[in-house]
Amino acid sequence: MSVISKPKESLDTTLSFNRNLVLYNDDVNTFDYVIEVLMNVCDYTFEQATQCTYIVHFKGKCCVKKGNYAELKKMCLQLLDASLSAKII
Repeated sequence: MSVISKPKESLDTTLSFNRNLVLYNDDVNTFDYVIEVLMNVCDYTFEQATQCTYIVHFKGKCCVKKGNYAELKKMCLQLLDASLSAKII
């Protein structure tokens, strides 16, 4: 009898799914600036970006996108380039 083993998951596979792009509060950027950046980077409407900005302001952080690591990495770098605090978790 032969035993069929399940292939081990690669690190890329474990990093690919179910990640969150989190935006953190800071005391530097204005509401209008954060809203504008979220509209451009995350393709949000004005209302969506405003809601996320208020959540970040009052709660300290907000998950702005969910998805695979590759998609979120590009957005995270754009947020960081715009002087916002963001991280993929």
